[in-house]
Parts: sequence; structure tokens; C-alpha cells
Amino acid sequence: MKIAVSSTGQDLNSQISPVFGRCAFFVIADVENNKIKNSKAVENKAIMQAGGAGIMAAQTIGNENVNAVISSAVGPRAFDVLNQLSIDVYKAQGATVKEAIDLFIQGKLQKINAQGVMGIGRGPGLGRRRFNQ
Repeated sequence: MKIAVSSTGQDLNSQISPVFGRCAFFVIADVENNKIKNSKAVENKAIMQAGGAGIMAAQTIGNENVNAVISSAVGPRAFDVLNQLSIDVYKAQGATVKEAIDLFIQGKLQKINAQGVMGIGRGPGLGRRRFNQ
């Protein structure tokens, strides 16, 4: 099984990134018999995208043929792409990549469904100031 973790760095000791679409790297681990056999880092080229970073990041993950993604937060459009690619998404926070994968192996991570997806809130929103009050 191949697992991709959104990461701040390039190895298993790196921290999980708080975001998916604009994380610095994805650490991809091959897990066999409940053990990490090997891992590699893939640079997230979507990090500097003006828009659509989550979609591009999800496509990058799809090109790596992973079975699952672990991240702190995944936006709705990235989630849709991952879902279309039959890639399961799991939530983990405040851990290293290795710790998150170990929690996944132990079955302790929450699988995210469409209702659990969080937007980052960069749109215009409805909280605009009203000038005609």
C-alpha cells in the first residue's frame, strides 16, 4: 500500500503540513505487512499556484498511484479529485510523517468523508462589511 502524507519536509521525521494543496512536499511511503518499507519525497509544485493548488496537488498524488492520503486539512476541490481517483483521505495533526503513518497502520486515524472536508476560507465570503447600514 502506498500512503502520501502532506509534509513540511522531505523525510519521515518531518512534521505534517497544516494544509494539503500548498504543502511543501508529499512524503510517499510503501507499507507492507504493517511496516514502512521505503519512502520518498515528492515536491509539491502546486505550492505557488495562484489558484487551483488543491486540484493540482491531488493530481500529483494521483500520478504517484497512492492508495491513501494523510493530511491535517484537505479542501473540497482537492477532496473531489482524490475521491474520483479512489484515494482515501485520513486526518492527522501535530505529528511527524512517521507517527501519522504508524497511527494509520494501527487504525487510529479518522477517514474523512465529503462532510468532513474543510475549506480554507480564502474566498470573498459573506462577512463583508456593510457600508449602507
